[in-house]
Amino acid sequence: MLKNKVLNILLLFVLVIALDSCTTLKNVSSTFKTNFKNGMVSKQKDSYDQSSMMDTSSIDFLDNISVTPGSNYIKNGSGKMVTEKKNNMATKYDVMPSNLSEGEKLNWLQLKYSLRMDIPAESITNIPLLQKIDEWWGTPYSLGGSTKNGVDCSYFTFDVMKEVYKVNLKRTAAEQYDQSSKIEWNNLKEGDLIFFKTEGRRNISHVGIYLANNKFAHASNSQGVTISDLADPYWQRRLYSLGRVAAQN
Repeated sequence: MLKNKVLNILLLFVLVIALDSCTTLKNVSSTFKTNFKNGMVSKQKDSYDQSSMMDTSSIDFLDNISVTPGSNYIKNGSGKMVTEKKNNMATKYDVMPSNLSEGEKLNWLQLKYSLRMDIPAESITNIPLLQKIDEWWGTPYSLGGSTKNGVDCSYFTFDVMKEVYKVNLKRTAAEQYDQSSKIEWNNLKEGDLIFFKTEGRRNISHVGIYLANNKFAHASNSQGVTISDLADPYWQRRLYSLGRVAAQN
């Protein structure tokens, strides 16, 4: 009887140890699974964050809206991504509305070009200059061109200077450079010519008309007739000379 009793106690002790081991193993297993799951989530999150930083082809900002640099996409009803129509307000803004009165046209021109030159609208007084620039505005660049279908830089200056300042320029940028009197930067004013060497150290190859606040009007190769800033590094590196041509009586 005593032997059996001792045996039973030993078996009970072994069973308790076994059960305790199972519970510990279960806890360890549970802890491991939790940590593993969290680790996987963390890894997935890190991987997502890294891929998001490296791949900018699709960035989600709001629900159902995905933005790709340069283009906007919206999910339609079926869940497909479709290109959002571009806002063409800038294009509309550049074109004078046809239903304006004469006074409203002047105000519109002043507002448009005050924004382009970053100056107060009331400081713009040469309305004929704005009107002439606006006639050519956006006309594409064309070497040797002299029409609204295409114009080059020297014909643009030729036409504007003739109509606005009564100055008869020669036809090419190099000829206009030779024709002008050279002036210093601190003497620069509206209507003066700005000459560039855009082809290395070769002859004068580009010309524009100075307006105000470092801005000048010209026929650009890439944008057509527009207004650019002399502070732009591209134009700074290529600026060669400033000139003035007196009006002929």
